[in-house]
Amino acid sequence: MAGRNAVPEVIWARPERAGRGPRPAFRRADIAAAAVRIADAEGLDAVSMRHVAAELGCGTMSLYNYVPRKEDLYELMVDGISGEHDIREPSGDWRADMLRIAHQTRALMHRHPWLPRLMSPVYGFSPNALRYLEHCLACLDPLEVPYGTKMELIAMLNGVVTTYVGNELATVERTRSLPWSEDQENAARIAYLGSQVASGAYPRMAAAFMEDAGPIDLEAVFARALSRVLDAFEPKE
Repeated sequence: MAGRNAVPEVIWARPERAGRGPRPAFRRADIAAAAVRIADAEGLDAVSMRHVAAELGCGTMSLYNYVPRKEDLYELMVDGISGEHDIREPSGDWRADMLRIAHQTRALMHRHPWLPRLMSPVYGFSPNALRYLEHCLACLDPLEVPYGTKMELIAMLNGVVTTYVGNELATVERTRSLPWSEDQENAARIAYLGSQVASGAYPRMAAAFMEDAGPIDLEAVFARALSRVLDAFEPKE
């Protein structure tokens, strides 16, 4: 634990390896990639300094020369994944570009299911995260609103994506632990819900179900959620 006289520091402001000695054996990108491999295969809770050191083939204490804290390791991981974003020339259609970015972020989170747990403004200013943010702002050049408003748009869109994917992943994880199929689980829950709604105790819910009794199109729900966020930032005539 840091002492009272410790001062905050950012890993990106540190040299690749602290102290004197031979040429560093690993780059931060190597360390991030090793940690990501572990998290992808075994989950975020499996990521430890000891486990990452073993993956790299070095001693745990040696790893601390490169990454002083586990929080720094997490930041390296988030930065590594941020580098997977497809940074392309903006199309000139800010809505289309932001929708593309949102769908891309969703896909990234599904490839790395642990990522929503680490989504935090604290890790938002690493090299790749800054590159991503600059790209988003470039895509928003045609939107004539202050930069502060554009930053709010980006944050809100990321928040919607993170929350939506978090719910998707939680459902998948829960389903894996069930001793029966997902269809059986859903059928049992729908039957119970139907019995409660039919009791007459929930007239508004009954009206809602009668209004739209078909299956929920989750892709359409996601698309509508994104569009509603963007609609809120569309300049009014």
